[in-house]
Order: sequence, then C-alpha cells, then structure tokens
Amino acid sequence: MKNQYRVAIIGGGVVGASVAYHLAKSGWTDVAIIERDVLTAGSSWHAAGGFHALNADPNIAALQSYTIDLLTEVGEESGINIGMHMTGGISMASAPARWEWLQSAYRTFQSLGINDVELIGPEEIRRRCPIVSTEGIIGGMWSDREGHIDPSAVVHAYARAAKNRGAAILEHTKVEDLRPRPDGSWDVITDKGTIIAEHVVNAGGLWAKQVGRMAGIDLPVSPMEHHYLVTESIPELVEMQGEIPLIVDLEGFTYTRQEQKGLLMGIYERDFKHWHMEGAPWDFGIELIQEDTGRIENELSLGFRRFPCLNTAGIRRWVNGAFTFSPDGNPLVGPVRGVRNYWVACGVMAGFLQGGGVGKSLAEWMIAGEPQADIFGMDIARYGDFASNREYIRQTTGQFYSRRFVMSYPNEQLPAGRVLKAPGAYEAMTAAGCRWGAGWGLEQPLYFAPEGFIEEPSLKRSNAFDLIGAECRAARESAGLLDITAFSRYEVSGPEAAAWLDRTFACKLPGPGRAGLAPMLGENGRLKGDLTILNWGDGTFWIMGSYYLRQWHMRWFEDHAGAGVSVRDISDSIGGFAVVGPNARQILQKLTHQDLSGAALPFMGCRSVDLGLIRAKVARMSVTGELGYEINCGALEHASLRRMLLDAGKDLGLREIGFNAVLSLRLEKSFGIWSREFTQGYTPGETGMDRFIAWDKGDFIGREAALAERDQPPARVVVTLEVAATDADATGFEPVWQDGALVGFVTSGGYGHTLGKSLAMAMVDRRAAVPGTELSLHIVGREVAARVIPPSPYDPKGAAFRA
Repeated sequence: MKNQYRVAIIGGGVVGASVAYHLAKSGWTDVAIIERDVLTAGSSWHAAGGFHALNADPNIAALQSYTIDLLTEVGEESGINIGMHMTGGISMASAPARWEWLQSAYRTFQSLGINDVELIGPEEIRRRCPIVSTEGIIGGMWSDREGHIDPSAVVHAYARAAKNRGAAILEHTKVEDLRPRPDGSWDVITDKGTIIAEHVVNAGGLWAKQVGRMAGIDLPVSPMEHHYLVTESIPELVEMQGEIPLIVDLEGFTYTRQEQKGLLMGIYERDFKHWHMEGAPWDFGIELIQEDTGRIENELSLGFRRFPCLNTAGIRRWVNGAFTFSPDGNPLVGPVRGVRNYWVACGVMAGFLQGGGVGKSLAEWMIAGEPQADIFGMDIARYGDFASNREYIRQTTGQFYSRRFVMSYPNEQLPAGRVLKAPGAYEAMTAAGCRWGAGWGLEQPLYFAPEGFIEEPSLKRSNAFDLIGAECRAARESAGLLDITAFSRYEVSGPEAAAWLDRTFACKLPGPGRAGLAPMLGENGRLKGDLTILNWGDGTFWIMGSYYLRQWHMRWFEDHAGAGVSVRDISDSIGGFAVVGPNARQILQKLTHQDLSGAALPFMGCRSVDLGLIRAKVARMSVTGELGYEINCGALEHASLRRMLLDAGKDLGLREIGFNAVLSLRLEKSFGIWSREFTQGYTPGETGMDRFIAWDKGDFIGREAALAERDQPPARVVVTLEVAATDADATGFEPVWQDGALVGFVTSGGYGHTLGKSLAMAMVDRRAAVPGTELSLHIVGREVAARVIPPSPYDPKGAAFRA
C-alpha cells in the first residue's frame, strides 16, 4: 500500500467505484478506493438492480440517462459481464391525476431530448407484460431504456476499469480517522497505517455519517430499511419467451421485474422504518436485516393483486436491506463549505441509476472546478446546519421514503420538519389567514385565505386561484405588504470590500446610497447568482438574494475570499417587509419625518430611514414592477414593523400578500428568478443578464468566457410567451414546439392576474425568439397555442416602479 495518493475515496460501493472510474478516465489516476470490507459491502451487494427513467428533477433525470448509457460502456471496458437486461419499463397510473402527471412527465422528457419514451394504454401494457393485471389501470409510460443489472458486477466493472487506468483498490482497510494537514491535504488514518491524500471523498454509504464526523461534519443522511422478495420459478414465465419489462405500479407502491424465471418485487411502504440513524455498525457488511412482512402487508397485498401469479408462487428469499437517504431523497454531492479538499458523494439511494452521473459530476468538479451539468438538486450546499438535526432528518427522510410513489402536486405543502424557523410576525400573520410554505427551514407566506379554507392539491389551477388574483390586484391598484424575511442578506465590509465585490461580480458597483442588480459568474462564464448589491454609504455593502441559496453562496464567497474583506451571513438576524403599489410612498411617508420623494429616494436608492420607532434600512426596488420599498429591520422588530405598516396603510388599501402573487406579478414584468430563468447551467447572454455586465471595467471572475459569448451570441435565449391556456398554466420544463419541431422548453409560467392572461417564460432557439412567432406547448399533457411577445407585457417602459 502506498502512503500517499492524490485522492482517497472512502467506500467501495457503486458510488465510490464510479467516482474513481471518472477521475481516472479524466487523467487523475493517482486515486485509491479504501474499503473497510470488500467491494459492494453495505448496500450495493443486495440492491435490486433496477434502473428507470423517471425523476422529479429534470437535471437529475438527464444524469440518470447518462448512467444508463454508461453501464454498457463500462462493462465492455472492464471485460465484466454486468448482467444488463434492457427489458424496457412501464410506469403505470390508476388514478386520473397520476395519468395527467405521467402525460406531463412524458413531455418533460421530450424537453430534455429523451425520446425513447411513449404513452401506452392498458391493452398495450398487457401485451408487453402478459402476467400483469391491468384492472383499474388508465395508462402507462413506456421507456425503452429501463431494466436491470447485476449490482455486484457493476461495482466490480467500475472498479476494474478504474484500476486498469491506474487507480488502486484497498480492500479490508478500515478508515478510523481523518486529520487535516496545514497544506489542505489529509492524514487518512487506517488500521493498516496512515495515508496522505490531497483530497478525500466520502462515499461511505451506510457509514457516511461516521466518515463525515471524522472531519467534523454532520451530514443529513440516515439509513432506512427497504424490502423486496424474490420468488421461485413461475409457470407463466417458464413458458414465456423473452423477459417481461420492469413494472412500476405507482398507486401500488411496488416495482417488479423478472429474476430468472421468477419475479422480484420491491415495496416502498408508507410505514417506514429507520435503521441505525447514526450510521451502520462497523462490523456490518454482507448482511441483511430480518424481514418484517407485517409492516409491508398492505403494499404486498396490492402487489399480489397486480400480479395474480404471485398468489401461487413460492418465495425463494426475502431481502430487507438498508439504504441511505437524504431529506429529499437526492444524493449529497460536492465540496463541503469550510472544510478544504473534503468532498461528499453519499445519500445516493438509487446508486445504480444515479451513480454514473454522480461520479461524472464530482470528477468534473474536482478537476475543472465546476461540474458540466447543473446539479444543484444534488449539491450538499442545498442544506444548512438546520438539516443535521436528528429529528429533522428522521421526519424528512421518513416522509420522502413513505411518499416515494405517492402522487405529489406543485401546490402541495408537506409537514415534515416544520415549523422550524419562522419570521417574527408568524403568529400574527397566521391569525390573519396566512398559508405558509417552507424553504431552507424557514416558513414563507404563500397567500392569505379566510378561516376554514383548504387548498386542494392540483396539477391545474387550484381553488386558491381567485385569492391570489385579489392579492395581485391589490398590489397593482393600491398597495401590498409582503414579508421578505426569506431574502438572504450578506454584509460585506473591510478596506478591500469594494475591490472584492468588483472582482466577484460582473456588474458596475453601485455608488453610495445606491443599489444595483448584480450578476455573478463562474470561471466558465455561466451564472452563479442573480443578486442585488446595496451600498449603504458607510463603507459597508449588502448582497441580497434567495434565502435557500445561503450555504451555496457562502461557499462561493469563502472560496474566493481575499485579504481585507469580511463577508458575513446576517440573514437570520434581519427580517422585513416590502410595501409595493401606487400607494406605497404615501404609506411610508406617514411613518417618517424623512423625505421619501422620488428626488430624495430615487429608484434603486437605499438609505437608513426612521419608520416610527424602528430605524430601518430601506431600498427602493420591487420585483413586482410597481413602486416599491424593501424595508429591512432587526428580526426582533419584525412583528412591530408589520403592525405599524398595516395601521398606516389601513385607509390606503394596504393588503397582505404572499409569494404566489409575487410570482404572478413578476411574470407580467418578464422578471426571471433563480432556479428557473437563471441557473448555473445558463449563461448571461442566454438569460439577458448580459445587459448588467460592465464590459469596460477591469477583470472579474468569468470575464474571458463572458467576452467570448458576447462576440458569439448564444443559440438560445429566454423569451416571454402568451399562452392560450384555460384551466392549467405552464410551470416549467414543458416542451416548446414550432411546426412540430422542438425549439425549447418553458422555464417558468403561471397566470398574469392583472393582465388576465396565461404567461410563461421559455428558453428557445434564437430563430424562434422573434415577437409574434407562433408556437405551442404541452401543459398537463394537452397541446395549447402560444405566441412570443415583447418582454414586460405590463408597463413595458417601467413607469410604475420609477414613479
């Protein structure tokens, strides 16, 4: 065993082996997989081995597609037969809403360029799988590239291919501790001696929790039990030529595939059970957990009804094994903020489906500084310290597991991990009818409703539609009051604060008492943030953005820190409200002796203002497109500020509004938001953020790549669409068609209540971006007409917010 490697990968399961393979393939061959037992020990060896196309996050679905393509390639390269059975697969729906959801998912795949899927009816399902009962089935989605593999063979294929390229495999070597070295490398303490590694990758699987704690990190993961059964030979399958497809019964909570001449059926039971939440015992390896069939009885009965032949089949074996889950079921991937050269690749509960994409993305990240794909849905930085709480992990991982095949709706709010953090006026706003959502642990207002109102989950316009419309009209016609606690705020100070900001952001810095929109780019020229910089004129600046990106942005700021500058996350110590609408200035002026006229506090101006008893930091800006003021106060002043503003505005039509109304109002202005129109997968030129770049200033991160794009305009751009929708609006990733050809996809959409029109923003080919171009979309499976319109259909000259 060598005593020094460039990369030490802790864990010899499918994820660790995939990371090693992708690193070695990209030229980093001085890599070691360190496995305490043997390759596959833990979860990989007993996995059911199925792979399928569906994922709620389209970016992750694309990486799953990559993994499926890669499996055969790795098998051939390694010379190991991975037992690939490309049987195809069917996801079946027996509820009308689920059938609508499948139709939407089918169109999402088309947006991603995944064209090996089709919708089929019950008769076709039965033809392709003669042993399934289609009683109650409305339809299904077929995918060519679904099936199953030999899990152990896949792990060994990745590992052998990595070894052939120069990587080392150290089995029966237990990592006992990790100690950081002054130069940023690590002492990896094993039971066979100490290894020095420049980088450490935690691919510990069931032991990821312990491997994290060795570096002082408490990861939001937990092992959970998962059952499947394997039958004896079934006469119908013995007589059948070929192999049945992988079947996912979405309302039955089961997946089923052929195993030789029998069946393998797995169950995602609603009665979930955690297993060793602090991580698996160190002496656990090629072992299983005692089956608990009573706990899965209800789901089993559904599965046996769906496959009647199971009622007479003998059970050859039960498998109750542990898999590691994160709160949202997606992997944890990437560098850990504040811990140099420590990377995670864990929580990958669908390792054989997502392992290839995880390995590829992490290898790119380590070598090039950024993954090629936008994998924020996997990024460890999507969680903060709040997510490491044991009870939070227990609730959220259990909720995800029990809802693995449960229908989810875009307007549905789930209870796990709530209420955790709340704005100061939470109780008073709740009493006033606020309906809350949660983001990054914080309760955020969605809309206000009368007592007794219950929103019905829906893929279409919900029964809260009219309530949200009334809030929109209030903001346009009189005034709206919005809780803005759910904005992130970073204080930047120090003698080099301005120089650091100038280097970090692509925009011209605002002068004292001014604010400015601030694109932040990666070295590759793609977006890293659509933020706002406020210069308070006293040597301190604020950066404001999305609350749920706090860990992600702070990691970036710290990774690019310099001497003489301090960046401090003050988000939880500051709250506030925005007052928007034509009466906003009158309301605020009633509370202060200071002049708030357009001349004294112009558009995009910022200053300290005494509002009643509160000295607030006020910025004149609004994402709604109306005259607006964002009022920032201390967290303990939040409730008082609300009472004061409501009292001042009671004769001027002030009404509390939520973010659902804001989403409608911003669409009427063609204002993009992060994770929709702006992502780290898009460039300034594609999104229109290039208009905020200060091309004539000095160097800034991403400048060369941005200049290259300026000189060679991108092939696709974001546009605004007017949509001929009736009872459902676009939400995102619906395909955009021109004369039957795919020309783009929706980034976000909704209903413009004050314009009375369904609107969407979409990323489309430049040739289809001309206003007046006739297009079409598929919304909840139905094709509707759409037309490109000029941006900002409401108040295109911006007279309202400049008033």
